[in-house]
Amino acid sequence: MKLGDILRNLLDEKDMSQKELAAELNMPQSTIGNYFRNEREADYETLKLFADYFGVSTDYLLDYHGKGIQSSLDNELLRIFRSLSPDQQELYIEQGRAFIIQNNKKEKSSLLTLRKDKAT
Repeated sequence: MKLGDILRNLLDEKDMSQKELAAELNMPQSTIGNYFRNEREADYETLKLFADYFGVSTDYLLDYHGKGIQSSLDNELLRIFRSLSPDQQELYIEQGRAFIIQNNKKEKSSLLTLRKDKAT
């Protein structure tokens, strides 16, 4: 995914316009528009500015996943988690644990069925 697409998604989540973002970051609206249309690449300082504003990493903005680095899903999960209130974070963790428990039950059931089939 390109920077402009990522920025567009982040902006949509904040329910903001490019004009509002330009004002918030004290940047010309035309420059912001160029980033959103992928007509201009952001320099390092601009990437850091976007990362700080949206609460994401520069790797997230660049859609970069080097060797041993988290995947885009990991980064997205962390970004979403950090945007939640503490109470929402606790609920999110509880729901994640419920998924793990459910998956473990399914795996255990599948193993038992497989063992029964082998025994007969």
